[in-house]
Order: sequence, then structure tokens, then C-alpha cells
Amino acid sequence: MEFFDSHAHYNDEKFEQDRNELIKKIYSEGITKIINAGYSLQSSKQAVEIAKNYNFMYTTAGISPNDIDDFKIEDLSEIENLARNEKVVAIGEIGLDYHWNTENKELQKEVFISQIEIANKLNLPIVIHTREAIYDTLDILKNKIKCIKKGVFHCCPLNVDLVREGLKIGFYISFAGPITFKNSKNADEIIKMVPLDRILIETDSPYLSPEPLRGKRNDSRNVKYMAQKIADIKEITLEEIAKATYNNAKNIFKIK
Repeated sequence: MEFFDSHAHYNDEKFEQDRNELIKKIYSEGITKIINAGYSLQSSKQAVEIAKNYNFMYTTAGISPNDIDDFKIEDLSEIENLARNEKVVAIGEIGLDYHWNTENKELQKEVFISQIEIANKLNLPIVIHTREAIYDTLDILKNKIKCIKKGVFHCCPLNVDLVREGLKIGFYISFAGPITFKNSKNADEIIKMVPLDRILIETDSPYLSPEPLRGKRNDSRNVKYMAQKIADIKEITLEEIAKATYNNAKNIFKIK
């Protein structure tokens, strides 16, 4: 049985001490595809450099809403150039975050739209980060700019409106550790809402470790906990979830 971790951050400093050893161990335990996600210009560059060492690892390139404090307009052309690398399979993570940032909402929207334009130009999907900004995110996707290759709501907030509307406009829903949390609201209902051919699984490593590992550094081996949770709710086998989510990720990211 093989698993695809569709969103992790091995470009994070928490992996500095044992990155190579850990990634090899992860692969040996059945996680045979990983998307190493960028979230700033520098982290996107680093993600590409790391992924060059592994034929099973791919990357995204993008500037997240939490990383635009020192944003410069020329950063967009650098993201575009970086995204032409064969390892880059999506523009992301990009989007809106009103939890950590409320004073720069208009800039967040501008940078989000500009990066969707890059994705459209390069015929790439997008990976969306949205937090406490669901309706503005949907407004942009539905009314402000057409996203040609669609994409993924990464670590998708467990919000019925977001999932319903996201599915309507052709996006995939990616589930992370929060679906396993004991205090998680709506998780079972939302898992049931998402068709099997539109689900991805991710760890968002090193963050958001699933139950029963909360508080520990997360890594891609723990994607199995999300797969098991989804299998339990949908009353199908773990193997079926592993196969479906693997194929879905290969499909959206155009990985052979």
C-alpha cells in the first residue's frame, strides 16, 4: 500500500537536523510521493533544491498570505520563473488569512489574484491557504478571476459552505490532522460530503500532528492517520482511500 502526502514542508527549519535521513525513512515506510510546499519566495527556492534530491518529491512555488509583509512586486516574476522548474507542480500555497493578518486584506487579495494569473499563464493548478477568509476566497475564485487548472484547498477548513462551493467550482479538498482531533467540529459531516475522487490527504508537516501524536513534530508517515479516519467515516477500506487519494493527487498535479 502506497500513500501520497500532498502537502508538507521539508523546507522548514524543524527538519534541519535530520532531513535526508528522515525523508528516506518515510519513503521506506510506504509514503512514495510527497509535495514539498513553498510559502514564500525563499522557502519555494529551498523546496525545489530539496526536491531535486528525490525522484518521488515535487514542489509548489508561491507566497502565502502570512509571508507578504516584506513582499516586493518583483517577487512575482521570481515565483513565475521558479515555477517553470520541472519539479514545481502547482502555484502555492497562496490565498487569504484573516486570522493572523487583518491590516493588509487588500494586499492579500492582490497577491492572491496575481499568483492565480501566474498559474493560468503556466497552466498549473493552485494550492489554497484560507483561514477566517472563506467568503472573500470564494468571491475571488467565483467572481474575480477564472482559475483554469483549478486546484486544492489545502488543510481545508471544516466549513460546510467552503467545501460545498469549492467542490462546485471544481476544486479538490485536502484533509490534514484536524480531522482526527477530538474537538474537531463538522469533520465527519464534511468527510461524507466530499466524493472519493476529489479527496487528498496531507500532513502539513512539521505542523498539525494528528491524534494521538498532537504536540509532536509531524512527518509524512502520519498521513496514514488521516487516511484511516476517512476510511472509517466512509466505511471503506484503508487500501481504497490510499489508492483514491494517490490517484487524485497524481491527477491534479499531473504526475506520472
